[in-house]
Amino acid sequence: MQQGKRPTKPTAAPGATCLGGERVRFRVWAPRCRNVALRVVNPVPRELVAMAPALDGWCEIVLDGLGPGTRYLYVLDGERERPDPMSRAQPEGVHGPSEVVDTNLFTWTASNWRGLSLREMVLYEIHVGTFTPEGNFEAVIPRLDRLQALGVTAIELMPVASFPGARNWGYDGVGLFAPQRTYGGPVGLQRLVDACHTRGLAVVLDVVYNHLGPEGNYLAEFGPYFTDRYRTPWGAAVNYDGEDARGVRDFVIANALYWIREYRIDGLRLDAVHGIVDAGPLHILRELNDAVRRTARRLNRVVPVIAESDLNDRRVIDTVHKGGYGLAGQWTDDFHHCVHTLLTGERSGYYRDFGFPEQLAKAYSDGFVYDGQHSLYRGRPHGTPTKDIPAERFVVCIQNHDQVGNRAHGERLSTLVDLEQSKLAATALLISPYVPLIFMGEEYGERAPFLFFTDFQDAELQAAVTRGRREEFATFGWTGDVPDPQNRTSFCRSKLTWNLQARTPHAWLWDYHHRLLELRRRNPILGVGGKRRLLARLDDERVLTLLRRSADGTAALGLLNFSPECRVVWVRLSPGHWHRVVDSDEERFGGFGPKTPESLSVSRRGKARIDMAPWGAAIFLRAGEGLIDGGAAGGSPDSPDLRGQ
Repeated sequence: MQQGKRPTKPTAAPGATCLGGERVRFRVWAPRCRNVALRVVNPVPRELVAMAPALDGWCEIVLDGLGPGTRYLYVLDGERERPDPMSRAQPEGVHGPSEVVDTNLFTWTASNWRGLSLREMVLYEIHVGTFTPEGNFEAVIPRLDRLQALGVTAIELMPVASFPGARNWGYDGVGLFAPQRTYGGPVGLQRLVDACHTRGLAVVLDVVYNHLGPEGNYLAEFGPYFTDRYRTPWGAAVNYDGEDARGVRDFVIANALYWIREYRIDGLRLDAVHGIVDAGPLHILRELNDAVRRTARRLNRVVPVIAESDLNDRRVIDTVHKGGYGLAGQWTDDFHHCVHTLLTGERSGYYRDFGFPEQLAKAYSDGFVYDGQHSLYRGRPHGTPTKDIPAERFVVCIQNHDQVGNRAHGERLSTLVDLEQSKLAATALLISPYVPLIFMGEEYGERAPFLFFTDFQDAELQAAVTRGRREEFATFGWTGDVPDPQNRTSFCRSKLTWNLQARTPHAWLWDYHHRLLELRRRNPILGVGGKRRLLARLDDERVLTLLRRSADGTAALGLLNFSPECRVVWVRLSPGHWHRVVDSDEERFGGFGPKTPESLSVSRRGKARIDMAPWGAAIFLRAGEGLIDGGAAGGSPDSPDLRGQ
């Protein structure tokens, strides 16, 4: 046995690290403990070994004769046996012994992969447990070719950190460094990431740094990880700015870098950063993002950090020199709320702030819809202006795990609207200048719900979760029995039905998504960026017309009819030949035949009449010199022009 010297930097390799030659270093931050000892459980049990105290509350020891597969526990103050807070694997669950893992043993085949920038991503959100019948990492791999053929460039995994039981959304994780055992553990995740990289697909991982789950959460016994100065809806707030917060911050940053270094994750999505409170001089979001960027540069990789926030606060994505945190992007709920309310008519809960077509026009041109206006739902002004922030810093969607799963019955949009409305929603998403995100199954209109599900073992916690879920939906006015999250049926019902993709109308919807993504890939004018050259206006209060243009004169015209009736749109366009590249009412997509013209030949300052089908959508492209100097007008040739800027 050899005792360790002073610990390395806190952001060094976490937990139990294989040093080679059957030697393992164990490190743990435990400033709240008088002493910490190590108990080796198997393959050969050993006597309790005291760990050497080091600087700043760290304890460390190096033991010989151990290697991968060794299971161990920490004994705190001679009383309590606990798993390692930085364990790489929890093969017996979150309450059981931790396991030594050497992630360097994995052979990576896509060694030249460098990742994708956020603007290059078409994100596809996956819950590993319900994406396939098997519900594990390796079962995702055979589906990757189908996603690649669709036009997806990056998969976004919902959290995979160890959680209690066998099924969970992942936001109750407590073993932040240990990939969930029922998903396939560390090797399973490495195989999935490598398989993605060999196909040119990036992998974004959802990580949770605003709270930890309520069961198996032993961090508070080791150190001051939590604070009662702030509150979150999910549990105790993480201590980012109080006494001894340095160790907590280092723990979180080490976790972010761990996924990048040892699993080659290509991007991080930070869950609900509005639940992170940091009143210190350097906000944890900026410090974490800076650390990720430095690490990515050293590894010659691209690793964007994306935040989820409901604050509409530009600081999250604004540049550092403007006082922002500098993250690559953030989820923008306003866009989703606009489209959802226009399609479904729902106006309860947070949807009461939406439902007007002009709000969607603003979402296209600005980013945030609420950028300082009074919010009825919140009862106060909400948001900050973002018109000047580039489009590539916004991630938008029509569906995601929250917007589907946080409904009382987990209904997907495809069960709330018909095929034509689903195609309209897809067009609204994929003609935007923002980074698109597709929720698993959305591309073919999956009918199975995505319910909230848990597998807590504590009886009181089980009852509390079931009761709280029912109370949560009171503001939305949703009625009927709420499925019990603890019932395994809630999990099983949420699994995708893959064979639907071969049947109509699901095959039509898949083909339509494929066509839109193909158009984006082949025509940069339809891709990410160019928000300053986009003009969005309304026709007769229900038809939204988008004009996108590039510096070389290439232009795109998109028309979205949020009406159950046929509409007529008069469009003023600059001279040239405009060719229709897609119409949602084409027979190959399950329509009755397009009402829009196949082409538009426009003379100088000419106007063109375009007929729109109910809930119809169409896209026209024009190539050539000169910029768009006009746009969509009202319902007659005498309506005012849409002037370019």
